[in-house]
Amino acid sequence: MSLRLCLLACLLVAAAQASKDSSSMQLKPTQWLSASELENVPSLNDITWEQLENEPLEKGAKLIEKIYHVGQIKHDLTPSFVPSPSNVPVWIIKSNGDRVEAKLNNYVEVAKGQNGFAQDEVTIVLTGLPQNSPAAKKAMRKLVQAYVQRYNLQQQQKNAQEQQQQLKSKDYDYTSSEEQADQWKSAKTASGDLIIIDLGSTLTNFKRYAMLDVTNTGAMIAQTLIELTNKGVPQEIIHVIGQGIAAHVAGAAGNEFTAQTGHKLRRITGLDPAKLLSKRPQTLVGLSRGDADFVDVIHTSAFAMGTPIRCGDVDFYPNGPSVAVPGSENVIEAVARATRYFAESVRPGSERNFPAVPAHSLQQYKQQGGFGKRAYHGLQTDFDLRGDYILEVNAKSPFGQRTPAYKQTTYHGVHRNQN
Repeated sequence: MSLRLCLLACLLVAAAQASKDSSSMQLKPTQWLSASELENVPSLNDITWEQLENEPLEKGAKLIEKIYHVGQIKHDLTPSFVPSPSNVPVWIIKSNGDRVEAKLNNYVEVAKGQNGFAQDEVTIVLTGLPQNSPAAKKAMRKLVQAYVQRYNLQQQQKNAQEQQQQLKSKDYDYTSSEEQADQWKSAKTASGDLIIIDLGSTLTNFKRYAMLDVTNTGAMIAQTLIELTNKGVPQEIIHVIGQGIAAHVAGAAGNEFTAQTGHKLRRITGLDPAKLLSKRPQTLVGLSRGDADFVDVIHTSAFAMGTPIRCGDVDFYPNGPSVAVPGSENVIEAVARATRYFAESVRPGSERNFPAVPAHSLQQYKQQGGFGKRAYHGLQTDFDLRGDYILEVNAKSPFGQRTPAYKQTTYHGVHRNQN
């Protein structure tokens, strides 16, 4: 009898919890937002990219938050937009900076036709912001330039050495040039291929962005990755980078790639993964650990268009998760900052410009309460890192607050030099 009573009690508790969960899902919008706030939430058709780029960051962030909360409560935003592969531009960047144009439905064939393709690393970048945005366009330009510099490192080293010799022959202070030359001497020579899949150019209005079907778009990308590996490109050398909403597309692509091949991509990097404004109820969507062998994430607008939720094996929060990154004036620029930071880390000699330590908040970081060894976000992030990391950044380029290696005797007075 006592066993039956025990089972009955457990069932009653479970039923009560289920009822509680169900009722929480039925919360009225007025229990999250005031009636006046709800009345002022515009429709997706009324929001433009130009508006978001011209509004102050705080105002744009509040607008995005309202749309997000209403969508989470009412579940009336179901993803419906999937771009056609023939409409997605793809750029294959050569080591000299020249680019070859293709489309998503034929870029694998075009890439494989390039001399020396896939002999080293293959980096595939998915844009997630409209490229008519000045901030987004500049961020992608900086990223491409950084990779071109990386793949022409030997020439960069030669130029730095020549500049150093020229300055030594004059009455100038050549210390900074000498330091730069030393940095490039110690940097590793690299070669590889850069492919830009410009999903952002198909997000011609904010509604398309909000209604992007991350799962099906990711599956479409995954088919091209499978085609690459079927044509002899090892998945171990593929690094997929997703910007904003495309970070979740990258995650979905990695997940689908594994489901179909039984193998994982080497690395996926999320550059400020977005809040998903539309999603199917009771469906897990978005970038997460396990989508690749290693998933690293940089959050720069968690309070606005980005998500504060941990998405990777390691998540970096420049200036913490609850404040704007310095220098960003609107929500689009805040998203694009993650791309700018990553681009800076790609440049030869700048791989360790962004030292970070594990911490739960910026306050804890500033009070020297970080724990664990120092790490670096960006291209050279160690694959064994796990957890949340905090760091501070500058408002203008160069954004990293790195101190020259020979001056790094301690970190915050308590952390030993990890160089």
